[in-house]
Amino acid sequence: MRKGDAFGLHRVREPEGVMPQAAWRIDNEMTVWDNEILIDVEVLNIDSASFTQMREEAAGDSARVAQTMMRIVRERGKHHNPVTGSGGMLVGRVADMGNVIRRRGDLQVGDRIATLVSLSLTPLHIDEIRRIDMHNAQVDIRGQAILFESGIYAKMPNDLPDRVALAIFDICGAPAQTARLVRAGDTVVILGASGKSGLTVLRQARLSAGTRGRVVAVDYGDAACERLCALGWADAVLNVDASRPADVLAAVGQVLGEERADVVINCVNVQNTEMASILCAKDRGTVYFFSMATQFTAAALGAEGVGKDVQLMIGNGYCRGHAEHALQLVRQCPELLRVFEGKFSSGEESK
Repeated sequence: MRKGDAFGLHRVREPEGVMPQAAWRIDNEMTVWDNEILIDVEVLNIDSASFTQMREEAAGDSARVAQTMMRIVRERGKHHNPVTGSGGMLVGRVADMGNVIRRRGDLQVGDRIATLVSLSLTPLHIDEIRRIDMHNAQVDIRGQAILFESGIYAKMPNDLPDRVALAIFDICGAPAQTARLVRAGDTVVILGASGKSGLTVLRQARLSAGTRGRVVAVDYGDAACERLCALGWADAVLNVDASRPADVLAAVGQVLGEERADVVINCVNVQNTEMASILCAKDRGTVYFFSMATQFTAAALGAEGVGKDVQLMIGNGYCRGHAEHALQLVRQCPELLRVFEGKFSSGEESK
């Protein structure tokens, strides 16, 4: 059995010398190396920004989305959207593993796992796309994938429906990072609060900020805002387009007055929302961009342009213990669990 690099460098084909995520093309031959896990893939959960871009380009035609996905994987050896730069994650069953993985003893052939690393670095081969959930960005396939030695994963829980667990794992970094950032008494503004990442962030922000804190939820559309109001976790729910920064600032100002947020969390899955996030933060406040639609150059130069001294955080999808944290958040909140179950069976759009 061939000896591979822990980070998957042996899979990089173009250009040489870069990491698998940054590579344009990687080797997706489904022969396992000594430090790899081979997975029979059941479902791909495509990153929201990526899926939104493909769906809009295809004018909502699922067959055209499927063609785009197959083309990306054929050209790149992975599902790495060349427009958004993002991927997603997957659920499948362990089919084989190398000796290095076997010696770890934490995984067995037949285990069902969700990968917690991006599809943008995961060698993937798709034999067939069986079904696309056009509202929730979940794609049933027949195919295989490779997880590197350094790749993190979670075993699928027995007490939650598969598609609910998959949705939680996809955004599990967001509530865990929120728990790190938000302190008791903080003022928090959440953009894109009605999507799957936004809902978990909203719930965690309410818990972390406590009764002394203030939480403002921003989303666009009557249905989304009605759902947020019904949950009752936000002190204010604002129906405003996050791509219009002046409108967002005015709406937030009506709620907070001259005060601005200690923490702003961006969960929006469309572009041009950087300035709305930055303007809502107080000086020396924190803006956490969980959204993969974020243009970080625009955020950095935009903050400079308006003289905002704020900490801009890239939405790192990983922090230690994030998967279990997110699962427990949903398990301990029946309202949140009901929303997730309804969202992934009713066809509402996911973020």
